[in-house]
Amino acid sequence: MKKLILSLLLTAAMFDVAAAQSTITRDGSAKLIESYRAYIGSDDLYNSKGERLTAPWQIIRQDRANYHAYRRRDRGDQGDSFFSLPSNRAKLEEMLANGNIADDAGNLIVRGNVWVKVDIYGRGDVGEYVDIHVQD
Repeated sequence: MKKLILSLLLTAAMFDVAAAQSTITRDGSAKLIESYRAYIGSDDLYNSKGERLTAPWQIIRQDRANYHAYRRRDRGDQGDSFFSLPSNRAKLEEMLANGNIADDAGNLIVRGNVWVKVDIYGRGDVGEYVDIHVQD
């Protein structure tokens, strides 16, 4: 009987820990790694196959690929070191899912011809999330 009670208590304790972990959000320990400002022009709205991109993260990723890999830059685009690595650009969707972008900002990015400011947060050189803002 004692083993059954101990087993039930242990199971309940593990469930409480798992439930608590599933509700954890950003803990504030991530620091600003880097920021940059970029213009989302017409070249940024299409991938390398010529297909129209439909999600803000895709367009931001294409903008950084255009900047770093293809050297297709809009006037005024700022550089960054974080997204110079293709592996970091590949993580952009997840980083934006963990970050912030207002709905209206996302819609404006998908339309194009807009300035964005991208703040990259993480620990050391490991990115965790991005916050994206549309600017004038």
